[in-house]
Amino acid sequence: MQLHPRHFGARLRDKLVSKLMKDVEGTCSGRHGFVVAIMGIEHVGKGLIRDGTGFVTFPVKYKCVVFRPFKGEILEAVVTMVNKMGFFAEAGPVQVFVSNHLIPDDMEFQSADTPNYTTSDGSVKIQKDTEVRLKIIGTRVDATEIFCIGTIKDDFLGVISDPGATS
Repeated sequence: MQLHPRHFGARLRDKLVSKLMKDVEGTCSGRHGFVVAIMGIEHVGKGLIRDGTGFVTFPVKYKCVVFRPFKGEILEAVVTMVNKMGFFAEAGPVQVFVSNHLIPDDMEFQSADTPNYTTSDGSVKIQKDTEVRLKIIGTRVDATEIFCIGTIKDDFLGVISDPGATS
């Protein structure tokens, strides 16, 4: 962590902790996943002064909660966009794409005012804001993002709740 000299003083450790939380929580590392929360600081090393700037770099070892989806994991997600190629859903910070080939065969794309996938009898509908249970079948990890491919074409997967259903 780099800290400006104005923060040096009796509350230096508190400033380091708050800066760590602000800078690290909510970020994504391809290697570790999404940092959900900092649980605690284990060790703060001796600072090194950066030449020409006055900033000091402190090595900080900390524990945190991370979210890193893996192949075969079952997630609950909310559909964000539907098109004829499939649909996108969000499971926390992760965006998952479900191709139309990975949607059950009895569901067909309907290009109405709100695009959706509907069963032939109309009993089940996947549209924006529908909650689905899906299975991750592939991941792609970049330096700062994780992308997933999912399926609902398996037992116990599919629509959990439909915002368009009437009670």
